[in-house]
Amino acid sequence: MRSGAAAGMVGIVHDTAFYDSDEQFLDVVLPFLRDGVAAGEPTVSIFSEHRQRLLRDALGRDSGVVLIDGDGHYSRPAVAIRRHRKMMSEYVSAGATQIRVAGDVPHPGVGIAWEWWARYEAAANEVYDDFPMFALCPYDTRVTPPLVVDHVRRTHTHVVTPDGGREPSGVFQPPREFLAEAVTPGHEPLEALPPALDLRDPSPTRSRAAVAALQQIAALPADDLNGLLISTSEAVTNALLHGRGPVRLRAWAAPAKIVVTVTDTGPGPADPSVGLMPGTGPGGLGLWLAHQMCDYVSMWRTPEGFNIRLTVGSAPA
Repeated sequence: MRSGAAAGMVGIVHDTAFYDSDEQFLDVVLPFLRDGVAAGEPTVSIFSEHRQRLLRDALGRDSGVVLIDGDGHYSRPAVAIRRHRKMMSEYVSAGATQIRVAGDVPHPGVGIAWEWWARYEAAANEVYDDFPMFALCPYDTRVTPPLVVDHVRRTHTHVVTPDGGREPSGVFQPPREFLAEAVTPGHEPLEALPPALDLRDPSPTRSRAAVAALQQIAALPADDLNGLLISTSEAVTNALLHGRGPVRLRAWAAPAKIVVTVTDTGPGPADPSVGLMPGTGPGGLGLWLAHQMCDYVSMWRTPEGFNIRLTVGSAPA
């Protein structure tokens, strides 16, 4: 395991851990944080309120650990990546040769849809690999669904145990391999209803106008509607330019919510980080904007082609 003495090394070390009590949580995370501070490394803790309070009480004042609110930081995967990369760039510019980050990634056990966070955990092995990042992502097995535990084992190279051990995952998969077979879209209840829109090969301009008309039903905040319209335009443009026709746009609306799906018959982007990082591959910037602006973005392949779902309002189950 790389330590602070390994000056000049880059590349993410991406560990996970599983715990079933507050005591086990501290047994896993406290040594990780304290070892980082002792080695003179920037050491960052990004957890939700309860776990952050446990750590704050155990560490005491002036511990040297940077404490960041996890609920705000992990609002969207693309936002979290942007914030992480900015933070690590600043630490590296200041001379850091290793940066420790521990945090709890959202999942259905805490009421958050998992699909794009599964993509985040897989893509982390690539999108942070140009930094000397040592990451620990612990999961509470009291609330973490079995599917999430399986995905976590497949997206992290090592598992840290409460007794201080560190073992190879044994089932780790490279991001592209994992995403090709593991990630499926969440269930969207509105899609059980007939769509309010069903357009074939629409232009971006027509798409925006048609979705904007659904505001009579949804009454979204202006910023949310504008973000959805930009995201819809980008998704349709990508399908027309980089996909394979025909392109189909469908949309559903309810009070305070609009769901848009764009489908083409092409294979979709090959890069697992598409949408999570700006400008990765064809159409990457547009998908990244959508990941910043929408409350949820799903992307999946079927035998018929590639699908993207844009949600403003509550995320899919």
